[in-house]
Amino acid sequence: MSTFHAVVWMDHTEAHVVMFDKEHVEAQRVKSRSHHKHQGKAGDNSVFFADVAKALTGSREILLTGPGLARNQFRDWSNTHQNTLADAIVDSIPADHPTDGQLAAMARQYFKRFDNMAADPSMV
Repeated sequence: MSTFHAVVWMDHTEAHVVMFDKEHVEAQRVKSRSHHKHQGKAGDNSVFFADVAKALTGSREILLTGPGLARNQFRDWSNTHQNTLADAIVDSIPADHPTDGQLAAMARQYFKRFDNMAADPSMV
């Protein structure tokens, strides 16, 4: 699904990817293939990060969220391996463990503030 916005909640074990526009929402989970609960470096997660990046294909603005360092490590990995994806990442904010519905609602509120300023027709 190609949508304007996406939000990703992630830790080192999984990512919840919610892609949405004004009329559609699509959620999917990406599981880490590693058996190590806490990874030390972004390089340890490169296969996981590549899977998350693939799930985000087509999104033009991406909000990263999660409880720990994984979201920032994913952003750093994107800067090195996926420049187009890195350019689409607009922010990285901490969050505990919301449901996919709560995650989508939080992202809609986040993006609405900026979309109204830019008159994004997908959110008006």
